[in-house]
Amino acid sequence: MKQLNELGLQIPQILLPKNLDIKTWSVIACDQYTQDEDYWKKAEQTAGNNPSTLRLILPEVYLNSPDKNERIQKIRATMNDYLNNGVFNKAENCFVAIERKTAFGRTRKGLLAQIDLDTYEWKPFSKANIRATEATIVERIPPRMEIRKGAPLELPHIMLLVNDREHKLVEGTLSLVKNKEPLYSGELMNNGGSIKGWKVSSKEEIEYVRGELNQIAEKNTASDGSIFLFAVGDGNHSLATAKAVWEEHKRKLLADGATEDEIRNSRVKYALVEIVNLYDEGLTFEPIHRVIFNTDSRMLIKTLAEKLGGKITGLSDKKELEMSVKKSSADFGFTFMEDNQQKYVLLTTDIKELAVARLQPEIDSYLKTQDKAEIDYIHGSDEVLKLGERINATGILLPPIAKDSFFETINGRGPLPRKSFSMGEADEKRFYLECRKLFG
Repeated sequence: MKQLNELGLQIPQILLPKNLDIKTWSVIACDQYTQDEDYWKKAEQTAGNNPSTLRLILPEVYLNSPDKNERIQKIRATMNDYLNNGVFNKAENCFVAIERKTAFGRTRKGLLAQIDLDTYEWKPFSKANIRATEATIVERIPPRMEIRKGAPLELPHIMLLVNDREHKLVEGTLSLVKNKEPLYSGELMNNGGSIKGWKVSSKEEIEYVRGELNQIAEKNTASDGSIFLFAVGDGNHSLATAKAVWEEHKRKLLADGATEDEIRNSRVKYALVEIVNLYDEGLTFEPIHRVIFNTDSRMLIKTLAEKLGGKITGLSDKKELEMSVKKSSADFGFTFMEDNQQKYVLLTTDIKELAVARLQPEIDSYLKTQDKAEIDYIHGSDEVLKLGERINATGILLPPIAKDSFFETINGRGPLPRKSFSMGEADEKRFYLECRKLFG
């Protein structure tokens, strides 16, 4: 049986504040509400003058702000202040089993751990233990590196998915520790729901994690010996940034003559993540729909049907369209205006992998032949149907995400096209809570 570090996992040194008030301390992932400055102002009001993770992150709504550099310097200063002036308790050497109840009535379970960045790769068709789920936009990495490089603390909003149909790793670990006093417990700000976390630190608990991780690794080992252990569910670009910062730091360590032990034990080599079971009932996968503007709708649908080997069927109304798309993981719905009438069309296919992985490349190819065509990515079917009522607009409803083919599709086809899926609603995303020392 492999050791944890052979599978790319380590027990982290977790920092939590003294007298923790989760409502003022914990704040949502920085890549949410990127067009909604009011949300972040409300977060500032909730945090008040209390110690808060809001002071330790740069919300991406401010990523292109003229005062970005000053904000980063202030973040660094606050991190050092919290570390040096008694804000944190002594570090806990443990995993954390997490139970998150969202405002949408769902309960999601997680396991906070530390991963070795050398076991992760975002590039397509990687054979690494940890792989990206969506295409990584390289241009998005450098601005985020500015924030992580030299940061005294790390806060995680990255969520890794594990392919665990038997619910053993995350859910089983949580059941082992739930009878103990929680490490933390409380309500999250701004419609975030509530959260509890328990230490996973005893020899028995750690051995349980190791055993279940080995079982999952064995089931997800390919004929060439490569193991697809985790897929990045949320935070693709944050994890890619962490790896880029580590590779740059590693080059510096090597140039300075660092030993193998110094490299292996560098805190920068690791990243905090929350592991979530793909099959967790509290984890919803929402398709992200498409709207194509300024193109001939009939020609678009005909082209896609030919490329995907599908059958076109006309439907009577939007209700029938929505219901038909939701019944299958391989069918697409279209709505558009024609002769002053709203049309509804179903494209039925025999696609076996995740449907978006086949659809988006064909849309991209088609758009290259259209001078004025544009695409937008839409959450929620109501908005797609509404936009589809515009002249020269084609609303495309994507089918539900099939969890059974998720890992298989990424393993066979590489990362999915960008904007392929969303893990729950914005308010269900990970909140910053636990910290770990990084640089210094």
